[in-house]
Amino acid sequence: MKKALIIGAGPAGISASLYISRSNCCKATVISNGQSALAKADMIENYFGFAEPVSGQVLLENGRKNAQRLGAEFIDGELIELQLTADMKFSAVFSAGKQDIFDTVLIATGASRKTPDITGLKSFEGKGISYCAVCDAFFYRGKPTAVIGSGEYAAHEAETLSGTSSSVTIVTNGEELTASLPENIICITDKIKEISGDGKVERIVFENDKEIDISGIFIAVGTAGSTDIARKTGAVIDENKIIVDENMQTNVPGLFAAGDCTGGLLQVSKAVSDGAIAGLGMIRFIKSKK
Repeated sequence: MKKALIIGAGPAGISASLYISRSNCCKATVISNGQSALAKADMIENYFGFAEPVSGQVLLENGRKNAQRLGAEFIDGELIELQLTADMKFSAVFSAGKQDIFDTVLIATGASRKTPDITGLKSFEGKGISYCAVCDAFFYRGKPTAVIGSGEYAAHEAETLSGTSSSVTIVTNGEELTASLPENIICITDKIKEISGDGKVERIVFENDKEIDISGIFIAVGTAGSTDIARKTGAVIDENKIIVDENMQTNVPGLFAAGDCTGGLLQVSKAVSDGAIAGLGMIRFIKSKK
C-alpha cells in the first residue's frame, strides 16, 4: 500500500489523516513531538459543534482517537530529516534512528511559537497566559493586557487586542523593539523578573522592581516557523510561510502544507479546513501515480 506521512498532530494534520484513512488508497502515518499550540488553549467557544466551551486538549485527544479508529498510525517523536529520493519519493528519518519512504508528505507542524523562560509563565497558562489574540481577546475585553515580544508578530497581536482591551502594553523583555506601533500601544523594554498573581495573572514584575497590573498576557516571541523541512525539499517559502496552491500542495509534487505554517487566519476552523483540502489533494496525487 502507498504511504502518506503527516508531520504534526494538530487540527490540520489530524483532519488530513481522517480523509486519507477513509480513502483506503494509502496508509496515513502521523508523527508528532506532542507539542501543539491548540493544547495550550484552556477554553474554546468559537468552534462549531459544541454547546459549551471546550479545551484544546480535549479537541486534540478526540481527533486523535477518531483517526486511530479509522486506521491512522501515530508516532511520538520528531522528524530529523526529509529528502527527495531519485524517484521523487520522500525519505524520512525520525528520532531513535527510524527511517521510511513515503509517496506523499504533509507539513502541518503549525507556526513556531517560542516561549520565553520567565518565572510564572508556565504556571499561568490557561489562567491569563494565552498564545492567540484572535482566539482569546474576547475574554479580556475592557481589561488591561500585555504582549510579550518585540517583532511584527507581537505588534500584530497587540493591534488585535487594542480593539477590546482597556489598554495594551508590549513588553519586549529586554529585547529591542523591531516593529512600529500605533500611538495607543505602550512599549516597555525592561527585563521581566516574574509574572505573578493569586490563582490567575495579575501583574508583571520587572527586574528593576517596577510593576504593571495586567489581566491577560499574550506570548508572541519570534516569528512563524515550520519552514526548515520545506526548504530541504526545495519548497518555496515567503516570509516564513510555506507557499501552497488551492489544493494545499507546494511547488514540490507530492509535498503539501496545511494550517498555521501556511499563514492566514490562525484558527482551528481554518486548520481543519486546510487539512481536509490537503488530505483530498494527497489522495488525488497518490491515485494519479498508479
